[in-house]
Amino acid sequence: MSGVQFPPSPQNPDEAKACQGFSFMSYYVYILQSQVNRSFYKGSTNDLVRRFEEHNLGKNKSTSRYLPWYLVWFAEKANKSEAVTLEMKLKNLSIQRTYDFILKYPPTNEIQNLKLETVRNMK
Repeated sequence: MSGVQFPPSPQNPDEAKACQGFSFMSYYVYILQSQVNRSFYKGSTNDLVRRFEEHNLGKNKSTSRYLPWYLVWFAEKANKSEAVTLEMKLKNLSIQRTYDFILKYPPTNEIQNLKLETVRNMK
């Protein structure tokens, strides 16, 4: 069991009604692959569709040189801390280990308005 503890569900109907509008913000960790040189870019965000568009519009200095980009992998995390932790681990992977990671752990969900591409081998 994780160290995260959630408050008990409200027993009072008024308390339950007050909690209905509350939602958790998801964060995403993602891997892009350049269509130009097949290099990888790894990042995290709370809006994957917007961030992907920013990368492909050249709004990110570190990715503008190798446009366009494919989205080849992503995962949804419960909070920013979890997303950044995974992002840092992914950034420490070599090119080959990144490729192997994507093949071993394919995304299990979809995001509306985003097309996931198949990762291409570096060779």
